[in-house]
Amino acid sequence: MHTQIDISRRTFMAGAGAFAASGAMTGFSAVPQRRAFGPNDKLHHACVGVGGMGFHDFQNFLSHKRVEVVAICDVDANHLAKAARLAPKARTYTDWREMLEKEGDAIDSVNVAVPDHQHAIISLTAMRKGKHVYCQKPLCHDVAECREVALEAERCHVVTQLGTQHAAGGGDRLAVGFLRAGTIGAVKKVYICSNRRGAERYRLAGPRPAQGVPPPKTLAWNLWLGTAPERPYAPGIYHPVQWRSWLDFGTGWSGDIGCHVFDAVWKGMNLGSAAPKTIRAQVQESWKNSPARRADTWPQSNHITWTFDGVPASDGKPFTVEWFDGEFRPHEDGQALARDAGLGEFPQEAAMVFGTEGAILIPHTKVPFLLPKAKFASVKMEKMPFKNHYHDFADGCLGVTENASPFQKTGPMAETIILGTVALRCPEETLRWNAKALAFDGNPAATALLRRTYRTGW
Repeated sequence: MHTQIDISRRTFMAGAGAFAASGAMTGFSAVPQRRAFGPNDKLHHACVGVGGMGFHDFQNFLSHKRVEVVAICDVDANHLAKAARLAPKARTYTDWREMLEKEGDAIDSVNVAVPDHQHAIISLTAMRKGKHVYCQKPLCHDVAECREVALEAERCHVVTQLGTQHAAGGGDRLAVGFLRAGTIGAVKKVYICSNRRGAERYRLAGPRPAQGVPPPKTLAWNLWLGTAPERPYAPGIYHPVQWRSWLDFGTGWSGDIGCHVFDAVWKGMNLGSAAPKTIRAQVQESWKNSPARRADTWPQSNHITWTFDGVPASDGKPFTVEWFDGEFRPHEDGQALARDAGLGEFPQEAAMVFGTEGAILIPHTKVPFLLPKAKFASVKMEKMPFKNHYHDFADGCLGVTENASPFQKTGPMAETIILGTVALRCPEETLRWNAKALAFDGNPAATALLRRTYRTGW
């Protein structure tokens, strides 16, 4: 029997008590009644974060014919002004707390597209106010937050969606179908990777500036910091995108991309609430041997290995999942199959699932390959109709369909990915995960990395 994350009431209350110690819990209360939608009613939606990826999210919600964006929020006045030009009737806010308080019943749903360290507190607050929530990956910054957000979605009975937008793409959905059908036999192991060229500029950080400068008048720096420890503003170091490289704000490259490339595998193998048994990581020597870098930033090259107990998709046998980025590349067996697919080398971002009867290569955003090619030459690659992940969430809120990536299903996957970031901070150690206890057996130092203490006032 594979290990599962138990979302029972007893476990929920235990997890809530543990999360309260981090300062994020504000107590339980009755969730406000959500309104029912008629066939012509519109979903009144609010966007938290409308710069960068948030602007892309905002545009997708605007494009749904039954969604009305009635409020937008961003700590950067320039981002807010740009979005306001496309939604001139939307009410504007700098502080998401003020928005949720003032908007009240005027909004039905919220999407969260801000740095990772703010995901949990915004999502939890919105769900407790009865709002449906779409949150960008990797769902949360900390493992304890991932657990709590998934549990709270269950308790509040709201519609939720993880922002793995390419999960709606034809390639991922086709791969899910092949895996569920057992086309490649019982799964033996999985590779996931991201070695996207040009990504280095998003994951190189440090050293921390010796002193900061006053933030621009257009940026509410204290609100941008939110739950993170206080530090002075420094131009071009944190906002708008370099925050991903810092321990306080981001989750490194595996945290950023891991959920994207793992999603089709997780769903295709029906992993549901599965949890790994062990996690172990390798990192590049320069980061591992620098106490200053390890205290402040994420490594730029990572190899993470999770081991799982057997599941039906693996014919009950244990299997491994390995992540590669930076200087680490998938092993030669994966490279050889990529060459058989005619790709020359393993794709920059992809998943590969090895089975007893063959393998499936899932290049990110593209159509999968069944390998070896000669063996599966007669298998038809059905063209999947286009779906919009954002519209899927909105339709779920409206009661039109059941959306594909709710937190209850994707939260355990996000938790697994973020467990990998804990392993990065404990390189070369085999961490033994006790999912029910939300702790690493015999390793209090690693367990301490599962949650942060929020800044005073947050």
